Formats: sequence, C-alpha cells, structure tokens
Amino acid sequence: MLKISEGKPSKQTLTLRLEGSIVGPWVVELRQICEPLVNNGRLLALDLAEVSFADEGGLALLVGLRARGTKLLNQTPFVAEQLKSA
Repeated sequence: MLKISEGKPSKQTLTLRLEGSIVGPWVVELRQICEPLVNNGRLLALDLAEVSFADEGGLALLVGLRARGTKLLNQTPFVAEQLKSA
C-alpha cells in the first residue's frame, strides 16, 4: 500500500509525501499523479522518508522523475541504496 499526501506548501515546489511501498499498482497511481505535474513544468519533490521499499517499476519511475528534475527527499538508507543500483 502507498499513501500519497501533500507535504509542506510552497509557492514554487509541490512536495508529495509518500508512505509505504512503491510497488505494483501503486507505481501506476504515482505515475498518474506525477507525470502531468512534471509535464506541465511544475517543480515537484517527493518526500521518501516513510517509503520502505520500491520494486523495479517503482525504482524506474523514481529514477525517471529525478532525471526530469524531481527532487527525491529524505531517502531511507535502504531506498537510497536501491536507487544507486537502479
């Protein structure tokens, strides 16, 4: 399960707080939320402090979003290590 909520409000950057695992259908859900924002030029940050795991699809999505300017904040050591391997 993945919970997605809006983080600290900012005029420039929208921060989404993620809690849980970025796996399976939750990858699709996250993509459907993030892609339109990034495509419209919105500055996006994902707070990953409460993310415990990401599967291959979740990692690919995070890496792709990061390559397009999304900030990945507060990565747990496990998720940070997963991203290095992706």
